[in-house]
Amino acid sequence: MADLKDLISDGFRGNILVIRNGEVLCEASTGFADLPNNIPNTADTRFATASLGKTFVAAGILKLIEQGKLSLNDTLGTLLDIGLRQIDPDVTVGQLLNHTSGVPDYFDETVMDDYEELWKDYPNSKIRSNSDMFPLFIDKPMMYPRGERFQYNNTGYVLLAAIIEKVTGKDFDVCLKENIFDPCGMKSTGYFELDRLPSKCAHNYIYCEATDDYRTNIYSVGAKGTGDGGAFVTAGDLAKFWQGLISHKILSGDTLSKMLSKQSGDGADPEEGYYGYGVWIIDNPNGTDYAYMQGCDPGVSAIAEYNADKDMITIALSNYGDNVWALMRKIRKECY
Repeated sequence: MADLKDLISDGFRGNILVIRNGEVLCEASTGFADLPNNIPNTADTRFATASLGKTFVAAGILKLIEQGKLSLNDTLGTLLDIGLRQIDPDVTVGQLLNHTSGVPDYFDETVMDDYEELWKDYPNSKIRSNSDMFPLFIDKPMMYPRGERFQYNNTGYVLLAAIIEKVTGKDFDVCLKENIFDPCGMKSTGYFELDRLPSKCAHNYIYCEATDDYRTNIYSVGAKGTGDGGAFVTAGDLAKFWQGLISHKILSGDTLSKMLSKQSGDGADPEEGYYGYGVWIIDNPNGTDYAYMQGCDPGVSAIAEYNADKDMITIALSNYGDNVWALMRKIRKECY
């Protein structure tokens, strides 16, 4: 097998970590966490990860189900005491988890491609909790009848995080720390406000073609992550998450099996695959399906994949929005 560092393009900026059978096959840090001051990314750098955090929320919900505090069949109308308006109160937790709910998506990726457009009339500085997201979707109609089909949905995970808060009486990120991050030893992971970032957090950069330079994404995403994404993590912590997950530090075998199994989607795009609970699933006709978590925002790109047959964890994070998916394809071709 070739040196995996040779697969990393010269233009990639971020962190890569590949572990197989507990052995580190590749660990690399490139580019700058702070571009103007030439402070490099290191193994300890915390990266914003956009929608990759949906996996943490899904694990948090499934943990509450195992504890008997929720069920997949519980409904929005019985769980949340908010005015749902046109949102179907009979949408279930399971439908929110696997993106078949039909609830109005505040950012419908099938018709919108510029996340920054959201903040023209609603300043991103207002986004510091899940309830702060409600004005972006609460007055919209259902996109389709609940359970009718799969369609990736950001609002669904905002609602799931709100359910965590309602059931536990704690902020969702506090609950995730207690039930997910701490058991896995993920000491560097958290949901941080952009104007109060702790040490070792990378700034995220967007290239401006007109001026041939970079700006940060501080006006492009919410001021703090919510249920649909926004956690800061290190590559090492993501490896600890997968290791903790598959060793049942978070969920039992039966629950984990359901989480990592095909629950929705049609696999029409073989690279995107299907959807489980909070994770994407790629069909593997010759063995166990691959599971991955991913995220993309302006200046943010992230992927973390688990191949059970190879006992292999692959992580690629970029604070410049570089193409982590192309790198993942190269690694699959080389190692799978």
